[in-house]
This record gives sequence, structure tokens and C-alpha cells, in this order.
Amino acid sequence: MSENGIESIASRHSVKDTIDRLAAVAEEAGLRIFARIDHAQNAAQVGLDLRPTEVLIFGNAKVGTPLMLDNQLAGLDLPLRALAWEDEAGHVWLGHNTGEWLSKRHSLGAQSAGSLAAMSSGLEKLCAKAAEGSQ
Repeated sequence: MSENGIESIASRHSVKDTIDRLAAVAEEAGLRIFARIDHAQNAAQVGLDLRPTEVLIFGNAKVGTPLMLDNQLAGLDLPLRALAWEDEAGHVWLGHNTGEWLSKRHSLGAQSAGSLAAMSSGLEKLCAKAAEGSQ
């Protein structure tokens, strides 16, 4: 687990394209897209400058609900979300919370282990596909 519970990988695509690709691979995997937030666009609407930054919120109730049955406060971090951003050097990154961090944060028990493993593995694969490979 990273020190702050966030896994980040470099993307070969723009922020917009990275999130487009993530949404496409998530839907192909049977996940529901709940929202897409363009933080840079929202900043511009109030006269502020922000490098490209977008969040995709997505998930699957079959995986997330068992975590909330273990501890309803897990709902603070569900559905899943991934953030794509452009850093000051112009590189694009795609980040998400790790399953281990969610488990620790919400004191999830053994009954959540299967859901957490499936979520973590699936999220890593989806992000890798969105950031690097072809769909």
C-alpha cells in the first residue's frame, strides 16, 4: 500500500481521453457510471485556473454493498472513484484509493476480504487498460 492509500499510474493519454477510456472499460466490465466531474471546468466557471483534472465515479453494488454491510461508513468512499490529472510538467496521471486503505480506514473485517480483493484487482486492471493499453 502506498503511504497515503492512493495508487497512481502514468497515462499515455490526455486527462479527458484517460477518463473517456476508463469510463468505456468500466462499462464493458459491467460497472455503472454514476458521475464525471471536470474540476478544471468548474474552476474556470468561477474565474480560477486549474490544470486538467477529472474524476470518474463508478461501481457495482454486488461488490460495494458487502463492504457497507460490514461497516456502513465505507459508503463515504463508495462508489469507487478515479482521478486523472495533469501535473505541472504536463504528465497525466490516473489515481485511485487502494483496497487496503479502504479496509484500514473503515476497519473492515474478514467478511469483506473477497469483495476488497475483487475490487482492488478489477480497479487496477481497469486503470491500467485506460492509461496504457488499447480497449
